[in-house]
Amino acid sequence: MTRHLPADRTPTERGHDGQLRAGDLVRVTRRASVQFHRSIMFRVIRELDWTTYDGWVWLDGYQLDIQGHAVTRRSIFVQRAGLTLVRAAPRQTAARSTPNPTRAVRRQPAALPTHW
Repeated sequence: MTRHLPADRTPTERGHDGQLRAGDLVRVTRRASVQFHRSIMFRVIRELDWTTYDGWVWLDGYQLDIQGHAVTRRSIFVQRAGLTLVRAAPRQTAARSTPNPTRAVRRQPAALPTHW
C-alpha cells in the first residue's frame, strides 16, 4: 500500500514527530520536484533540519536501482506532498531486560605447564 505524504501530516499518522525516518522507502516523482521527470526510489537516511520553504524538505539518502540496491547517495530538495511512502522503516523493539541464557560463557585459557 502506498500513500502520499501531505505537507501538513499529523504526527499520529506515523506514531512519531511526523518526519521521515531512517529506512523509510519513498517514491520521488515530478510531484515532489520538477527535476524528477523520471521517478526514483529513495531510501531515507535522515530528514535534514535545514531551513526551507513551507512544505519543502531536504532528504539525505540513497537512490535505489530496480532491484532495490543503493546506487548513489544523494541529498534531495523536494515537496513533502509529492513523496509517496512505499514502505515505512520497521519499528525498533525494546532491548531485552534479561540476559540471554544461551550466551556462551567466557572461559580463561588453561595454564601452561612451567616445566616439561
